[in-house]
Amino acid sequence: MKKSTTASKEAKAGDSPSRLIDARITKLGDWRGETLARVRALIKQADPDVVEEVKWRKPSNAMLGVPVWSHDGIICTGETYKDKVKLTFAKGAALADPSGLFNSSLEGNTRRAIDLHEGDEIHESAFKTLIRAAAALNRSADRGLRR
Repeated sequence: MKKSTTASKEAKAGDSPSRLIDARITKLGDWRGETLARVRALIKQADPDVVEEVKWRKPSNAMLGVPVWSHDGIICTGETYKDKVKLTFAKGAALADPSGLFNSSLEGNTRRAIDLHEGDEIHESAFKTLIRAAAALNRSADRGLRR
């Protein structure tokens, strides 16, 4: 991927979350952008009703914010760092992970994360199962609040 000098110009306040995520991927222009684009596609395949959002827009992240995927609550976020793409599952500690995808933030009581480094492959079917389970957990928690 070629780095775009216009990515930050494209990410204006009125842009849709999907366009802001597109801009983030384009601005990265390296393996991190490719990885973020790949997991984004897998998330959408796993849950076609997922809602893309962008939260925490501030100067330290070039006003592009953090990609967030939700379905009746946050499923996961997609943060990018110099050496990794971090997918943090908001309720990851409550999810079964028989394939052992979670490899970060394992000590907490609520969140779990998957850190992907350059060259890492993700077990696609296990990842999609995790996305579906997170959405189902959000739906069940939402129903419990409405009783």
